[in-house]
Amino acid sequence: MPDPNAVAQTLRRAIDERTEIERLTATIPDLDLETAYAAQWSGIRDRVAQGEQLVGLKLGLTSRPKQVTMRVDSPLYGYLTSGMLLDAFQPLPLDRFIHPRVEPEIAFLIRDELSGPVSIADVLDATAGVCAALEVIDSRYAAFRFTLPDVVADNASAAGYYVGPRLIPAHELEDLRLLGVVLRKDGEIAHTAAGAAVMGHPAAAIAWLSQRLALVGRSIPAGSLVLSGALTDAIPVGPGSSVVAEFDGLGTIEVRA
Repeated sequence: MPDPNAVAQTLRRAIDERTEIERLTATIPDLDLETAYAAQWSGIRDRVAQGEQLVGLKLGLTSRPKQVTMRVDSPLYGYLTSGMLLDAFQPLPLDRFIHPRVEPEIAFLIRDELSGPVSIADVLDATAGVCAALEVIDSRYAAFRFTLPDVVADNASAAGYYVGPRLIPAHELEDLRLLGVVLRKDGEIAHTAAGAAVMGHPAAAIAWLSQRLALVGRSIPAGSLVLSGALTDAIPVGPGSSVVAEFDGLGTIEVRA
């Protein structure tokens, strides 16, 4: 059985050295999902030990088209730390990443702990508010090619995130399924989508996460920020790029590299 701590250290070196690596399952074919999540948690513990704070969670691969694109067959989750928070008033720090991409998401600020099986209504009742977010993903694997255990071990490709200017109580938004976003790159529309792109309803992704965490004896703590999953495909960013995400009712996030 692979050592989760050794797996986590391999990925940490790739992050620190900004060097892409071959997917782990190419050389560790018995890396299963349970071990991958253990490696993910080992990496997060190391970040916390180095002074970062655990601030929330993120979901990934919450739409079927995205699963097909990335050649995996189910959603996944990872963790957010204070060191991943980025400042929209500063250029994207490209020197921190290997091959960054950005994707728009609806973020939930959880007021009350969520644990075990819950409904969409339960999630909304437990949510202090929702806000716009842009996640920076940066797979440590060459060409962004991986299996589900690979990407889980890599903390679901989490690298950074921006939060938008408005936190809106969920009950003030008519229907999160219909909340639209327009994603522009260098002034041109790259993608459009609505909240229903995430598992039919973005709160359904939070409900899936609560149930999945219960399998390992964890919950979504009160005060957590949770990114509910990408509304569109991710787009690459490089020197000179600009990305703007315009969310209905939640404001705009602009990022320049």
